[in-house]
Amino acid sequence: MPTLEPLRPEHAQALLAFELANRAWFARAVPDRGDAYFAEFADRHAALLAEQAAGDSWFHVILDPAGVLIGRINLLNRLDGDAELGYRVAESAAGRGVATAAVAEVCRLAAHDYGLHTLTAAARPDNPASLAVLARNGFTVTGEFLLAGRPALRHHRTLETP
Repeated sequence: MPTLEPLRPEHAQALLAFELANRAWFARAVPDRGDAYFAEFADRHAALLAEQAAGDSWFHVILDPAGVLIGRINLLNRLDGDAELGYRVAESAAGRGVATAAVAEVCRLAAHDYGLHTLTAAARPDNPASLAVLARNGFTVTGEFLLAGRPALRHHRTLETP
């Protein structure tokens, strides 16, 4: 199964390659990051590391057993014990339980290491794989909203704390 590592400076090149290789795949389910994201990737990576160092968000890479970066999973915008979950897995790793396992692990980290009490997440109704990952990990739908002009479902999970 995959492992999670906190985002580090040395992940930059592999993370950029991952994002570029899977850009079209991701755009089917989530808004595209836009060309500026890739052109300014080094600055963006540095900003994420600073945000992580400040304790406002936690960023992780998902590695396969050979150490190849196959995804990312993040806890964003920490506020009063709550954070927003976001994740993406390479097309080559889809359908193999990678996202389900990574979400389970980051929920454990959120409760035990990061002191969080609740997580929220969003997924589009036309993304059954992401909906299934969230459901398997104890998230429940709490409402609907528009994400980049398209319908999306908001999800919530209360974490078990140690």
